[in-house]
Amino acid sequence: MKDPLEQIISKNIKLQSLLKADDCVIVALSGGADSVALLSALSSLEYKCVAAHCNFHLRGDESNRDEVHAANLAKSYGLKIEVKHFDVALYEKEHGVSTEMACRELRYEWFEKLRVKYDAQAIAVAHHRDDDVETMFLNLLRGSGIAGVSAMKWKNGYVVRPMLNVSRAEIETYLQDKRLKYVIDSTNAEVEYKRNRLRNIVIPALREAFPESDDMLAKSLRYLKENNKIYQKTIADAIALYRYENEIDLLRIVSEYPSPSTLLCEMLVQYGFNETHVEGMIRAVNESGRKFYSRQWCALVNRGKLIMLQQNEDIVESDEYEIDLSQNVHYPITLRVENIGVEEFKVERDGSVIYLDESVLNNSPRIVLRRWREGDRIAPFGLNGTKKLSDVFSDAKLSIAQKKQLWVLERDGEILWIVGVRASRYFAKTSSTKRILRVKLVENL
Repeated sequence: MKDPLEQIISKNIKLQSLLKADDCVIVALSGGADSVALLSALSSLEYKCVAAHCNFHLRGDESNRDEVHAANLAKSYGLKIEVKHFDVALYEKEHGVSTEMACRELRYEWFEKLRVKYDAQAIAVAHHRDDDVETMFLNLLRGSGIAGVSAMKWKNGYVVRPMLNVSRAEIETYLQDKRLKYVIDSTNAEVEYKRNRLRNIVIPALREAFPESDDMLAKSLRYLKENNKIYQKTIADAIALYRYENEIDLLRIVSEYPSPSTLLCEMLVQYGFNETHVEGMIRAVNESGRKFYSRQWCALVNRGKLIMLQQNEDIVESDEYEIDLSQNVHYPITLRVENIGVEEFKVERDGSVIYLDESVLNNSPRIVLRRWREGDRIAPFGLNGTKKLSDVFSDAKLSIAQKKQLWVLERDGEILWIVGVRASRYFAKTSSTKRILRVKLVENL
């Protein structure tokens, strides 16, 4: 007779169409409780598993301990294990991302290579109900719609989550009954990362105040996931109604649809456009000739239609782009934007980074990236008065070619930053600052 947890996982796989019986599956195995339980359950259910372990070398001897444990566990089940060693610091430097994001990107990129290598049907990860609730809160606190608040998907591309409705308590009971050993990541007790603060501070406080919160939140998530299915179907139907190949009927959407900005955001996210672009398109619905740019696409407003064009030599480049500084910027240059606490601020002698008081986003400002112009002036940080940009360039000994490639970040007509060169004193961190935007130039396109 199957263990209760294995019965739940088996039922999930069938109901959600996650796995087929005879094909290989890559199982992410950290060595922690969740991944050990997943590998054990899938092996007991006779799926053809290949274990995959990532060693990020972030916790010294503990990282090596995890690798050994994962290898021994896979061996005990007679399974093949693949192990990959990563240089996380190098990846962070090259891509301008946080440690957490670097590990995620490295991990899933490698998992996909393994899937191709073994012609595997899927990559199984051990996310469970508690992870799902944490993700819901994280997305809610970032400002998400129904898709984000619905949190994790049972299946996302080739990634499957067979334990998404299983609690951590159920996993621990399973491991105890099976007498399975697992490793504990000491950093899970820290509160540096947002997810850890939720896990170790916020959610325990919620449980204390509302003893039934685990079950009620899980129930709400089930409803949200089902509601999201209806939402996605409604959006798909609307897209079919208003889009014809590479042409979107912008005027009809603005005139007929109850929430034109929501529909347009959903239609255009695949092209790399964001809310700021969409708001500009709606305002420009009667302005034929207006162009909006993402990293790879140009959206041309023409007689109430929005025509999607892949960028090529025939598209005239603009020298000014309205951007949304509350999120990463991908065009015309790449800026990584992080909203951090004031305690995370540190002085960086690096022109590629600027720190701005979060109030820079207040009152719906118009924020643009544009080419510098003759006569432009900046109020340099650390100095009184203003200075011509041309004088800043001379001080920095920039060549003519370098000056031509520069962009400035401007808020309602005030230059905040000569990108990569010099920051202004506007919206700089002060003693009253509570939150900060850390903006980093990653790539100059």
